[in-house]
Amino acid sequence: MNNQTTLTPSIDQDWWRGAVIYQVYPRSYQDTNGDGIGDLKGITQRLPYISALGTDAVWISPFFKSPMKDFGYDVSDYCDIDPMFGNLQDFDDMIEKAHSLGLKIMIDLVLSHTADSHEWFKESRSSKDNAKHDWYVWADAKPDGSAPNNWLSIFGGPAWTWDTTRCQYYMHNFLTSQPDLNFHNMDVQQSLLDVARFWLERGVDGFRLDTINFYMCDKQLRDNPALPIEERNDTIAPSVNPYNFQNHLYDKNQPENILFLERLRALMDEYPARAAVGEVGDAQYGMKILNDYTQGNSRMHMCYSFEFLSGKAPSADYIFNVLSRFSKEAPNSWSCWAFSNHDVVRHATRWADNHTDKDDYLRMMTTFLLTLRGSVCLYQGEELGLPEADVSFDDLQDPYGIQFWPTFKGRDGCRTPIPWEKDAVNAGFSDTKTWLPVAESHYALSVDQQVNDSNSIYTFYQQILSFRREHPVLAKGELSELNCDGQVLSLVRHDDSNALLCVFNIGNDPVEVNVPQKDAAIVNTHLVSGQLQEGTLTLGAWSASIIELPHFKNTSKR
Repeated sequence: MNNQTTLTPSIDQDWWRGAVIYQVYPRSYQDTNGDGIGDLKGITQRLPYISALGTDAVWISPFFKSPMKDFGYDVSDYCDIDPMFGNLQDFDDMIEKAHSLGLKIMIDLVLSHTADSHEWFKESRSSKDNAKHDWYVWADAKPDGSAPNNWLSIFGGPAWTWDTTRCQYYMHNFLTSQPDLNFHNMDVQQSLLDVARFWLERGVDGFRLDTINFYMCDKQLRDNPALPIEERNDTIAPSVNPYNFQNHLYDKNQPENILFLERLRALMDEYPARAAVGEVGDAQYGMKILNDYTQGNSRMHMCYSFEFLSGKAPSADYIFNVLSRFSKEAPNSWSCWAFSNHDVVRHATRWADNHTDKDDYLRMMTTFLLTLRGSVCLYQGEELGLPEADVSFDDLQDPYGIQFWPTFKGRDGCRTPIPWEKDAVNAGFSDTKTWLPVAESHYALSVDQQVNDSNSIYTFYQQILSFRREHPVLAKGELSELNCDGQVLSLVRHDDSNALLCVFNIGNDPVEVNVPQKDAAIVNTHLVSGQLQEGTLTLGAWSASIIELPHFKNTSKR
């Protein structure tokens, strides 16, 4: 079935540039069939809510057939829906509803690996000479029987598992049940391109590409070198994971990967106004990879950035350094920025828990996010100010958390069901026992408590998203005049006809900032505090102002 929307010349082919994308984790959005798990019909039911919020697109985490050992990121059939989420007709109905509301739909394609129950892997592991014998990364043991090299899995332990049928090791960057595909095999590439075409024909507007830099490994299977202690960080894996001890030169980030991305982009370009955002998972080379993968018009449209998914609350100085590095190391790229997603502790907890003025802090940081050059991903529930849920070990579902408990509690705390109604059973998500419990702290923050409250976090998100739409320079304009002075960060977004000075007080103390243009004016007075008189901007703690500059002249590169 082909649900492609008929395009007209007025459609913006670059809609993705500066788009705000709302991420839905389908297991936890809305249950409609009473099994305690969200489904596609539930997403369709709630699309008017997403539309009213004011985002441009919806990214839906995996819903393909899967044994669910990693909750859909282990695919057993790329071209069908897992029954727990519905069926292909439900998907088609969702696409039709989204498009009628003016929303784009992007689906999460997990191409680097499959489930071990996928038919491809079943055939591949059956012998060393079958038709798909080299569709996955297989290698002989070392003479002493140990793994082929020192590569590690992100989920803990070696990245190799012994298979007793082939008497060889297969590679897996994640769970042992998630074998890695061999992208050096052109038949594998073509089959995955066929998968992408299948969903493009069904009308999807684009893809979020999981672990896009993991597609290819070194053909020679060389050992990764150790990473010096002072260079280790936990942006990709928790600090307790030895994965951080290696410099991942050979298990991912291979230059040949770009050739596959160009093939994928060429396919997508057959379908006008489609876009892809790639997740770059790398703690050392992320910005370089982002630059390499998105430059020009023949690779990915944008890549997902991890710089603001870290645990420590970003100071003005940290933000300045990130954006300065981004301008220097990835000048030709297009990033997709995010504060939260389905893999990290919600930023309302990571960053704002210690704030007595938590809501002011969240409003200020959201304003900052939505004034950055690039596209933006918002994770379901952040528009409600949801904190991380405290999930007990007995309720834990995430294998990652079970592996590293209790130092790292896994990802379940950000994946609990969305609270729709304060006084309903399970907050209106489901009328039966839910796959993860609804957090007690979330009931008071439910949708029905916030949508009609002019002071709620939800209403603020509506307002700032509306403000962004009213000022297209925030979506597609340049960024320049980046400056950091103590706890104050400022930048200018500008195009040929408009310029906005964005000033953020990322600190506890009120500040005064000089604004040279005497006829400049604050344009976001309905959103956050700030007063501008005779060229002096006064900002309270944790606040922001956006100021129109009628006579701006760019004096620096972005």
